[in-house]
Amino acid sequence: MKNRRIRKAWILLSLLLVLFTAQGCGKSDKVADGTYQVDLTMEGGTGKAGIASPVTVTVKDGKAEATLVWSSTHYDYMLVNDKKYENEAKAGENSTFTIPIEGLTCDMEVVGDTTAMSKPHEIEYTLHFKEK
Repeated sequence: MKNRRIRKAWILLSLLLVLFTAQGCGKSDKVADGTYQVDLTMEGGTGKAGIASPVTVTVKDGKAEATLVWSSTHYDYMLVNDKKYENEAKAGENSTFTIPIEGLTCDMEVVGDTTAMSKPHEIEYTLHFKEK
């Protein structure tokens, strides 16, 4: 029980630290339409799966979308801002998702659902996008 409280306290402290230091994705970022390569790092999960970097970001009519390719075939959906995005990959290919982002340099909280374990699990991640 004590370990659980300590873990919860560390998680809360980490989240507060992210809130106060994260750059966030700002809609004020004005980015010209086009295709960009953006570096991506991530936190969360077990570290067994990751997302290929750099990430391709397409901006059209001022709206940016990142194409994320996981190192695993076992992600069936992602949740971004409470909206569900389905895996776009063909059977046997690494899980791929196209999600909206609000800038080429930003931090985002997302959830990935993996089926690699005995039952599906939603796992929280923080994605850190950084323009090259």
